[in-house]
Parts: sequence; C-alpha cells; structure tokens
Amino acid sequence: MIRFIATDLDGTLLDGERQLPEGIFDVVTELDRCGVLFAPASGRQYANLAKLFAPVADKCIFICENGALVKYKGQTLYLNPVPENDVARALEQIRAIPHLYPMLCGPENAYVESREQPFYDFATKSYTNCVLTNDLNGVIGREKICKIAIFDELGSAVNCIKKLPQRLNGLRIILSGADWCDVSAPNADKGAAVRFLRQTFGLKREECVAFGDHMNDYEMLTECGTAYVTENAYPPLKKLIPGTVPSNRDGGVLIKLKEILKTVREERA
Repeated sequence: MIRFIATDLDGTLLDGERQLPEGIFDVVTELDRCGVLFAPASGRQYANLAKLFAPVADKCIFICENGALVKYKGQTLYLNPVPENDVARALEQIRAIPHLYPMLCGPENAYVESREQPFYDFATKSYTNCVLTNDLNGVIGREKICKIAIFDELGSAVNCIKKLPQRLNGLRIILSGADWCDVSAPNADKGAAVRFLRQTFGLKREECVAFGDHMNDYEMLTECGTAYVTENAYPPLKKLIPGTVPSNRDGGVLIKLKEILKTVREERA
C-alpha cells in the first residue's frame, strides 16, 4: 500500500501559470484521511510553501530548499545547511562569472543583493520572505544557509552548470530549472530528505511515490519505489525515469494522485 507521496511543484504539480491545480486540497485531505503522507518537495522556501498549501498545511510534510530543510506541522525535522566558509567561497566564485545573480536561502528568509529584472521578480514570487540587502556576505552567520540559488541570464544548462562545478569542489551544484542552478551541501538533495523521512516514519521504498520534472528531482525519484516524470520534463531526466504522466499544463500529477487515492481506498475497504 502507498503510504507516502512526494511531488515537485514548478513544472510538475503547478500548472503553466504556476498555480496549484483545482481540487488538490481535497485530494490531500483524503490522502491524509487514508493515512498517506503528502510532501510538496521544492526548491522554494518553507514560508512560500506553507502559504501555497495553507488550507492543508497541517496535513503536509514540506521538503523545502531542494531537500536541505524538512518541516512538519511547523517544526523543523531536518536541516542540512551549507557551511559558512563555503557560502563565502561560493559567493566569490559566482560573482566572478557574468550574468549570474545569487540568492542566499535560509530557513526563515531568502536574501538578494540585486533588483535586476527579471531576477528580482522571480525571486520575490517564489520566496514569500525575501529580503533585499546591500551585501550578501553580511548575511552569513545571521541564519543557516540551506542553499544558494543562482539565476542565470544565459540559461543555466549552457552557462553556470558548465563553469561552477570546477570552481566549487566539495559542494553540490545542480540544475533546478531552465534559468536556475543551486549550490548546496554535498549531501543535501530531495532524495536525502526522503530517505530521512522513510527512516523517521518507518516507510518502505515500495510504499513511496514521487513526481518530478528536472534534475534536482532525480535522487527523490530514485529513492521511491514508484517514480513518474511529467511529459514536459527535462529530456535527460526522461531518459533516466521511464514512468510518465501528462504534462503539468494537463494536470498529469493530479490525475495520477486521484488514481492512487482510489487504489488506496480500495485496499483499505
């Protein structure tokens, strides 16, 4: 029986306008009633996820900041931050590459030092608690840094992902969207967060389902017994994960969630 479901948001559960599909709150409520844990798993911050899922926030486990932070019923269950000396080192290297805009993402707030568009607009839309500061280095030590999100004007797959890894040995650098790349602790990813939750809640791999669309979802998808990518997923990921659902614009994840819910109900009957 399925006992745990994790899904990415942007490009996966959210539609083309970055909105939740109609009916998702009812599905989450029913899954909770059937004893199935539901986990939004995103690069977004906790404040943004809690606001997005406000009607059912008490029924969700939030995997935030690409797996560096896990929150449940307002409590922090798991935190895997970037070491402070590595944050300063990463900022220096990111600033040395043109067209990159870094954002420091803490458990409570995200911090930016540029109003350049469209970076600033994207940052404030995805991060409810977003603070503009004169110098990101001054943020180091203020709160733990879950990850460094980087907006790339040229496209992350053709620019930062080709230049940063050799400059930032010992850190995890991963594509998180067409224009975004994330820097995190070497063992911080959505898969590690799911593995922690499996251990904490006594979940077997075959009892877990995951949905994703980009490379920052890969570890989460392989950590679960059943994995799906949306038809609009990043092509290299689709080659690695054979299971598919219709695109996010067609509500593919919600369709599959309803199928899973029906099966769970039948098994419980």
